[in-house]
Amino acid sequence: MFAEPSPKTRDLLQRLQQFFDQHIYPNEERYYREMDAFRRQGNAWQVSPLIEELKPLARAEGLWNLFLPHEHRGVPGISNLDYAPLCEIMGRVSWSGEVFNCSAPDTGNMETLERYATEAQKDRWLEPLLAGEIRSAFLMTEPAVASSDATNIQCTIAREGDHYVINGRKWFSSGAGSPHCQVFIVMGKTDPDAPRHAQQSMVLVPRNAPGITVERHLSVFGYDDAPHGHMDVLLDNVRVPVDSILLGEGRGFEIAQGRLGPGRIHHCMRSIGAAERALEMMCDRLRARVAFGKPLAEQSVWHERIAESRCLIDQARLLTLNAAHKMDTVGNKDARAEIAMIKVVAPNMSCKVVDWAIQAHGAAGVSQDFWLAEAYAHQRTVRIVDGPDEVHRNAIAKIELARRAAATA
Repeated sequence: MFAEPSPKTRDLLQRLQQFFDQHIYPNEERYYREMDAFRRQGNAWQVSPLIEELKPLARAEGLWNLFLPHEHRGVPGISNLDYAPLCEIMGRVSWSGEVFNCSAPDTGNMETLERYATEAQKDRWLEPLLAGEIRSAFLMTEPAVASSDATNIQCTIAREGDHYVINGRKWFSSGAGSPHCQVFIVMGKTDPDAPRHAQQSMVLVPRNAPGITVERHLSVFGYDDAPHGHMDVLLDNVRVPVDSILLGEGRGFEIAQGRLGPGRIHHCMRSIGAAERALEMMCDRLRARVAFGKPLAEQSVWHERIAESRCLIDQARLLTLNAAHKMDTVGNKDARAEIAMIKVVAPNMSCKVVDWAIQAHGAAGVSQDFWLAEAYAHQRTVRIVDGPDEVHRNAIAKIELARRAAATA
């Protein structure tokens, strides 16, 4: 039932692929050259001139905010199922999502604001985010606790009169390095004595609020991922008005569950795109190289790996499309098992396919001359972000056990 995209998606997909052929693929080298120049100048945390050039072109082509699943102020949304093949294309080039205003963590943050923010909060933060005028960061993970269990969070959000006072340290705060970042969504505890899943809240914090210090950037396998980065952030007596809270006190865990579902499936869609590109590169390399008297493409070990890659990619894609369909039809909460499954399957699959592509390229595969080393670093990281494999497997197992218990009761 998911073999063919809808007519709407086919049209968008054709236009998106054409945009990639005209503007993204030909400019990959330029993007990295510009960012390397910034690093040599001593400051990688600068806005990419290329991306700023391409944004208006994408918007003029109607390739803008493709991710939003709900209608917002008269602008129609797109279903998760329709978005899947589009997001997959964006996964082929790591920086391309921002060109279409479809990059993490902004997509998850915008969905969060669209679902849970007040109209005033939407006016102040969501509208400029949707317009691509500003960027955002999501501050949840902390260095001092196992953040795979969100109830461990120690950051405090204390009510003092008409303000909340925030104290804590967050790290791997993706997006906080961007010079366009103007708002943080911060998760912390408003009531440590409440029931376990009612202690947490989320607040909107201006990036320039007094008491915020970005202490350092954290590399990922040696990559700085500038200009958005992953930052170590100190919040020291940061004060925000009480109307900065999202949904209300004690609703943070609920918001996190609603936010992470779409974020997880978007990661998986991009992982499939990365794996597809890696398989293409693997095949091209094997056809072009000769070893021991014949092309590598004629050697049986590579036949096995090519075939296995195709099976793994298509399996992951179908599982992802099924999860997207369930999210669209029964909601994120009832699709939690399907979301957990793809979050385990897709990045593990992509890691394996990219790894084989690296092997096919030999020493070149781990160099900066090819995209594969960067792709592997990112795909390996996706096995941790938005919940590690172990947490998702645990959730899947609990759902299965509960189903069986209900069936045999």
